[in-house]
Parts: sequence; structure tokens; C-alpha cells
Amino acid sequence: MQEEKEVRIDRDGQGIMMNESIISLFLINDWSRSLRWSFRNQSAMVLSVVSRESEDGSSSFVSPVFASRYVQEPVPRYTMPEKSMSKDAAYQLIHDELLLDSSPRLNLASFVTTWMEPECDKLIMEGINKNYADMDEYPNRCVNIIARLFNAPILSKETAVGVGTVGSSEAIMLAGLAFKKRWQQKRKAEGKPFDKPNIVTGANVQVCWEKFARYFEVELKEVKLREGFYVMDPVKAVELVDENTICVAAILGSTLNGEFEDVKLLNELLMQKNKRTGWDTPIHVDAASGGFIAPFLFPELEWDFRLPLVKSINVSGHKYGLVYAGIGWVIWRNKEDLPEELIFHINYLGADQPTFTLNFSKGSSQIIAQYYQFLRLGFEGYRKVMQNCMESARILREGLEKMGCFEIISKEEGVPLVAFSIKGQKKSLAFKLSDNLRRFGWIVPAYTLPAHAEHITVLRVVVREDFGRPMVEKFLSHLEIGMNEIDIAVDVPIPRIRFTVELRPSHDVIDGDACGIPKAVIVSQQVEHIEKNIPLLSGKTKGVC
Repeated sequence: MQEEKEVRIDRDGQGIMMNESIISLFLINDWSRSLRWSFRNQSAMVLSVVSRESEDGSSSFVSPVFASRYVQEPVPRYTMPEKSMSKDAAYQLIHDELLLDSSPRLNLASFVTTWMEPECDKLIMEGINKNYADMDEYPNRCVNIIARLFNAPILSKETAVGVGTVGSSEAIMLAGLAFKKRWQQKRKAEGKPFDKPNIVTGANVQVCWEKFARYFEVELKEVKLREGFYVMDPVKAVELVDENTICVAAILGSTLNGEFEDVKLLNELLMQKNKRTGWDTPIHVDAASGGFIAPFLFPELEWDFRLPLVKSINVSGHKYGLVYAGIGWVIWRNKEDLPEELIFHINYLGADQPTFTLNFSKGSSQIIAQYYQFLRLGFEGYRKVMQNCMESARILREGLEKMGCFEIISKEEGVPLVAFSIKGQKKSLAFKLSDNLRRFGWIVPAYTLPAHAEHITVLRVVVREDFGRPMVEKFLSHLEIGMNEIDIAVDVPIPRIRFTVELRPSHDVIDGDACGIPKAVIVSQQVEHIEKNIPLLSGKTKGVC
């Protein structure tokens, strides 16, 4: 008898244990998995799961569907093809794969704009071959419009200080560099150490702030959250400020629950501390989400350059600026807040051109699209869009409250989103509900809150312009179905059934010959009730935006 034993681990992590004549199978809630039975010399048997070609379950080739009329051979996925193909075949191959992507409009995890008017789409295509680095006028116009929207102290004929970026992440990097350089210059002039800069933020900041701190060697001091208070506490933030603090970062529209932080109170407390200590610690406002909300819906809210310590503000044009992904802005209060040594001057494009960006060349389509939206909508148009978004958020919030099983943790004054948790249930149920909603096409993120509030698991729905009342009502109906399925699953736990199977000699005859295939006989079975929990990752959970 050939001595050979083999073990395969299936996708649920359950094992197939093999002895000489006894096989124990552990099957959990999946009776349809494909197993391959292979026989070695008809006496040694191997039970295994059919393997795939790659770890992620995908093939090493792209299989043409309708493009098969142009391409007969599989197209390599990770290497360049040896031969060229027709433009029709290349288009069809990629088009077929893109059909598998989720619908952007059903992605309720993202703040990013997913719809623009056809006229703007046309302008985007007309400008797609233009380099942002070659453009002087449109970025300058947008910077001045945004600066005045944020009440920058500039006269009617003065030019604002700011720059267009790929998004708020790059904008924050640039603003942080300006704060760091300005702090270093002052410390050098005073003859003091300048090698240990820090920045104060709330634990609710987006991950780009952690990137800035790590990439540019700045210590990140985080104000911890607590249950019922999911944004930075201005009092605790000011307590963390010391002589090495380059700035305090406030969030206008938290990624976690959309809430506006109290920038006005922060400004007052920080001014008092600066007066006592002789420091000059400034404020940066991360208005990535709320910068195009507050001016139109909450004009009396003081958060911007009306506060004297606010030296710079970033905002995402591709969020509530209503432009497709790839555009952000950072505005400085005045020229003195952007150190000159960070600005480069180039003339090899035909004229002297100052530049302060992390990259150089990039597409100009989003800049043109932003300018289109400013002209097309104006102040009135933006206000109406934001009011509609808030109305959709209100309808969603009321629908969730009527179900009686959710607790709303987002605020009505803030970004138009609804963040909610499941009442009195374990954390894993939020992840299960998120997974259930994917069957209907909806992408709704579930995540744990940062340290000191990590026991709270939240689901979040971002309300964009294209998420109107009909879609809200449809989403609520699917949400109710998903919750009902969870209730049933909680009431009836999934059993684990342990079978002990004995292989006995077989005397079956096929075509007159003894086949020698052993007969499997169930010796015993045992049902164990188990509860499967979804493992939760520790650490930051605020990369989704």
C-alpha cells in the first residue's frame, strides 16, 4: 500500500484530517463545495479541494468575452502582450472587465462626486490633453473665488494665495510644510532647537494627517475621543499645545460622523494661551468635506479666515465642490503665511511661473470642471444643491429612527451624511449588515471608532447630490431586509456538524471487474452550535472617504 497522506484547507479555514482508515469532515454551512477525489493505486485515497491558479482566485489571463471575435488566445494579465491587437478588441476587453465594477452612484462610502452635467463632461474631454502646469488663468480664478468664499482678508483687486492640488491629501501636505518651515524659521531666529516639531489634531482626523506626520517627521499629538463626543475637544487640544507645536488642525466635517468641530472656541482658547506663553501657535482648518457646505447652509458659523489664528484652509473640489475625483485646494490667509523658500519659479514653459506642489504635470480637466461649476451654479445653485442633500439626509435619518433598531451618532449641523450604530448588539453585526447590503449593490462602510471609543461600531451613508429621495427610500427598504436576515441569523446560530466516516472495503463490481473503491460509512455525527464572529482589525479605520 502506498504511504501517502494529504491535507487540504478549504476557504472557510476548516480542515480535512486524514488517518489510515478514518476521515473526519468538518463542514460548516456549505454543502456545495467542490472536492476532488483522487485514487493512488486504488488503495491510498487523497481528499482535496480543487486549487486555483493565484492567491486571489483570479486567473493569470484575461479571457475575452465578445472580444473573442477579434482575439482567440488568452491575453496575459500581468505581462505586456507580445503582439498588438485591434482597437476594438482592446476596448472590448477592458469594457467587459469594467462591467464587474460596482456602480459609483451606489457607493455610499465615498464623498467623491459621481455625476456632472453632460456639458461639463464635454468640457472635461476637451481639456483632457492639457497639462495643469501650462495653465495660468483658470487655477488663479478658482483660488480667488474660494478665498473670498472663505472670507480671506483680501481687497477686491488683490490676488489670493493658494494652489490647486490632486486632492485634500496633497493640500494638507503643502499646508503642513508651510507651518513646519515657518516654525523652524522662527525657532532658528530665536536660537532655539527646531528638530522636534509636533502637530495637534483629534483622533478623528483622516489618514492623510498621519501620512504628513510620518513623511515629514512631525510628531502627531491626538486628542482622544470618548463616547458621545466623536470630534476633537478644543479644551483638551489646547492643553496639548507646547512651544514645538507648529499648528492645531481642526476638522470641518469629520470623516467619522460628519460633525463640524468648534473652530471658534479653539481660536479663543488658543489666543488666550498664546498671550500667556508668548507663543504664536496657528490653526489650520481641514475643510475637505465641509468647506463647500458651511458657506451656503451655515453662513453665520465662524470657522474660516474671520478667525485671526486660522492661517490656511484646504477643501476638496471633488467632494461637495461637485467635481469628479482629482481636485483639491489649499488657501493661505496672506503671503506671509506661505514661506517664500517653498515656492519655486520656473520659466522654461514660456514665462516666469511660481509653483508650490508635490507634483508637476497633471491633467487640467478637473480645474476646468471646477470653474464650470462656479460659473454654472453660482452661490444660489450651490446653496440649493446642499439644501437638497440635507433634505435627503433628513429623510434617511427619520427612516432609520422609525425602524427602532439604530442609534444615530451624526449631527444635523455638519456634512450631509448619516452615521448610525445598531442598538445593543455586538460589533460584528454592523459588518454583517454591510455585507448584506452589498447583495443589493449598495456599498456602506462599517468601522470601529478610534481609541477610547473603539467599542462602538458605526455604519455611514454619505449623501451626495445624486442620492435623492427615491434612492433613499429604496435603500431603506433594502436595509430593512438586511436587518431582518441578521435577526434570523442571530436567533438561529449556524451549527457545526462533525461527521466521522469509516472507509470499508467494497465488493462492488463494474463491467465484471471489482473496482476496489472503498465504501464510506458514517460511523457517528455530532452537532455543535457555534457562533462565527468577524475579526476586527485594530488601528486606524478612517481611510475611507
